[in-house]
Amino acid sequence: MDANAIINTSLILAVAILALSKLTLVDYGIMRGWTPSEMAVRIPVDNWLGYSEILDSAPVYTKAATSATVYTIGDFLAQRTEGKEVGELDRMRIARSLIAGLIGHGPMSHIWYNVSEGLFENILHWTAWWSFFPKVAVDQLAWTPLWNNTYILLLGLMKRETLEKIWKDMKRTTIPLMVSGLKLWPLAHCITYGLIPVENRLLWVDMVEIVWVTILATQAAGGPEDDNDSAAAVEVGGDVEGAKVAQKA
Repeated sequence: MDANAIINTSLILAVAILALSKLTLVDYGIMRGWTPSEMAVRIPVDNWLGYSEILDSAPVYTKAATSATVYTIGDFLAQRTEGKEVGELDRMRIARSLIAGLIGHGPMSHIWYNVSEGLFENILHWTAWWSFFPKVAVDQLAWTPLWNNTYILLLGLMKRETLEKIWKDMKRTTIPLMVSGLKLWPLAHCITYGLIPVENRLLWVDMVEIVWVTILATQAAGGPEDDNDSAAAVEVGGDVEGAKVAQKA
């Protein structure tokens, strides 16, 4: 096993152990005598209640951490689906996805979902059951290109690309990414805007993204490495990481 494999394996194990310990020990100190069935019910519920409390007290920071986590997992899954062994995983690429989720997707999504809800409820007063249809349409036409291009900008800056190249990438991928996103996101967002409370929409979307990025990465596997740096973190409406996939479709 080479040095990169040892480093990557150690990092994966450390993160997995930390996450599992946090999740499984949420009721540590009060679970003495619980039956396995009680644990199976109480531990998920208490983890959700704990997340909700943190979300209420610090919504922006919580959503930033949520997106950072999901984008990290998404990039990891994408690279593994592309056929990379543990020792071949690009840690800098994963770090870029983490940062994009942390400083970009999480905070911007918090603002977007609140602005969207305020627009339809307080200004347009569209609160009937059918109001999720125009919400989905606005999401796809406004939020999708805004975030996709923000993501291209963030990745480009982190890779020290020129503004000219970043602008070319934006022009080249905006429409293909929107078209690619139509394969999944309109249907997913019927649930996002029709059933999910506004404070939990980012978490729902991020969970869907884990599945979507795996689909994109599977389709993209075997393509040029230069294009693969964008294949990991999906977002609302089709992601920058899937630009190569969109162009192939």
